[in-house]
Amino acid sequence: MSDFWNNISRYPRFFISSVAGLILVILTPFKNLLKIKKFRIFVPIIFLSVILVLYFIIVNMTAL
Repeated sequence: MSDFWNNISRYPRFFISSVAGLILVILTPFKNLLKIKKFRIFVPIIFLSVILVLYFIIVNMTAL
């Protein structure tokens, strides 16, 4: 029975490390794009436009 609780206690650590790895894998291409001078202006514009689109979608869906 103690092996069961030992395994259960490992799941939060596994979940946190998996999410951290996923975030790093997702953000690495954007970091590489920032190294190119002509793309430095487009990455923040695209990021802000995605945030604004999500904001307007959520506001309209919830009728706020």
